[in-house]
Amino acid sequence: MSRSLFRHLIVALALLLCSTVALAQSGYTQTRHPIVLVHGLFGFDRALGVYDYWYGIGDELRAGGATVYTASVSAANATELRGEQLIRDLDTLRALTGRQKFNLIGHSHGGPTVRYVASVRPDLVASVTLIGSPNTGAPLADALSTTLPPGSPLSEPVARFVDLFAGFLGRLSGNRDPQDALAAMASLSTAGAIAFNRRHPQGQPTTRCGSGPASVNGIRYFSMSGTSVLTNAFDLSDPVLGAGSLLFGFEANDGLVGRCSSRWGLVLRDDYAWNHGDEVNQFLGLRGLFSPNPASVLRAHANRLKNLGL
Repeated sequence: MSRSLFRHLIVALALLLCSTVALAQSGYTQTRHPIVLVHGLFGFDRALGVYDYWYGIGDELRAGGATVYTASVSAANATELRGEQLIRDLDTLRALTGRQKFNLIGHSHGGPTVRYVASVRPDLVASVTLIGSPNTGAPLADALSTTLPPGSPLSEPVARFVDLFAGFLGRLSGNRDPQDALAAMASLSTAGAIAFNRRHPQGQPTTRCGSGPASVNGIRYFSMSGTSVLTNAFDLSDPVLGAGSLLFGFEANDGLVGRCSSRWGLVLRDDYAWNHGDEVNQFLGLRGLFSPNPASVLRAHANRLKNLGL
């Protein structure tokens, strides 16, 4: 065999291998039911300039074949109200696309939001995945409630300012839903979370820092979170999360949510080297040097859902 023919054969085999791998990966995230991403407090559903709440994650999932939607709910409001807004969006998607169920992925306050939908409208939900969600409350919400209790002279002006800010974020992304910072803080407080869990316990861990049932009423429940705080010197959110972590004492946390609070249903992992923003690839994908890529982790999770027939 001549050298020229041998080189051509090697090139052909390489191209065949690449095309085979590409074909094998093209359906890697192609879940049976569409994926819906649900943001947390002060989140938004569209990129604001170069800043995207779910930075690169939707594109990563779509590249593998997934159908992905991003929910549009209030940036700041009570869990139940945000849940009703999500139900509105899912009913609309159902009418427009004919798809009957959805794989809901919620970050931070988006976690309780999707849990609410799974509880009151299980017909809409195939699976629930919580990322860094304060299922038993957030210390920052408790601290703010103590510092600015309802009815105090400063609580209303501060809440009004926060509502304006949340409304501004909403308008930038095309959302016109109402904002209520005080209602959001009440939902995210320890007392608010405990009351919410009594009403919507599906997937709740049987012990304080344990796991819960992996499936309830035919809906799969998953959770994941990080336990790092200061992960990248160029990330503008790190100092804020560093300050927030001081409220946890010695408890492992991501800067806003404690490790045990994030656990719900089948716990996939609760100690990623991520802070609260890193969990959804904020800010602009900046994170710890050797930490896993959140987009890749969710890509693998979509494949998990696919293999479960979801």
